[in-house]
Amino acid sequence: MTDVLPTIELFDGIAEDLDNVSLRRDRQTGSRNVLLRFRALKALDRFNSFRSRFSKAIRLTDSEGAIELWPDSSKLVFGGDDGDELDRVEFVIPIDNEDHWQRFMRFMERYAAANGMTYGDRQP
Repeated sequence: MTDVLPTIELFDGIAEDLDNVSLRRDRQTGSRNVLLRFRALKALDRFNSFRSRFSKAIRLTDSEGAIELWPDSSKLVFGGDDGDELDRVEFVIPIDNEDHWQRFMRFMERYAAANGMTYGDRQP
């Protein structure tokens, strides 16, 4: 496999910078969800989204290839003095299949290493 810089895209050709990721598991059902947080989206800068196709999925690309994840929900969170400044964008993605979960985790390890992110396990 060749080394490929891991990227996250919502619009074709526009790599976004992930701010934070939370991995969640429902204790009763065992279902897993991923919460991806972005402080800003490059697709929104200078109308970049008008020049690129919206992929309808979040595309993760690394040395293993590309995978697409479909969010269950997305949320735009606004802040600032007047409450009209975009603070962050959040996506909740369910991952039920164990193979898909393992593939996602391998992607996140590569993405974290390439972008200086660290993994922290917070236990209640």
